[in-house]
Amino acid sequence: MNVLGWIVFGALAGWVASLVIRDKHRGCLTNMVTGILGALLGGFIYQLTTGKKWDFGWHWSSFGVAVLGSLLLLLIINLVTRRRVE
Repeated sequence: MNVLGWIVFGALAGWVASLVIRDKHRGCLTNMVTGILGALLGGFIYQLTTGKKWDFGWHWSSFGVAVLGSLLLLLIINLVTRRRVE
């Protein structure tokens, strides 16, 4: 996946994660960064738990892992900053 693909993929994953958590305090750029970092975090956790190499392509399973990683990252950020989800 090229850089533009990572940006779009990350923006979508971060946006979906912010919708699920109902975190309205973050903007598009923050959602994009959260989605990209969440995809990396989710892929890392996937590899640790299953022992399989993860493919970061445009697949629904990759998107699901990216969203789950983004959710985890947002929960950690909210816990550290003590921001309550409304």
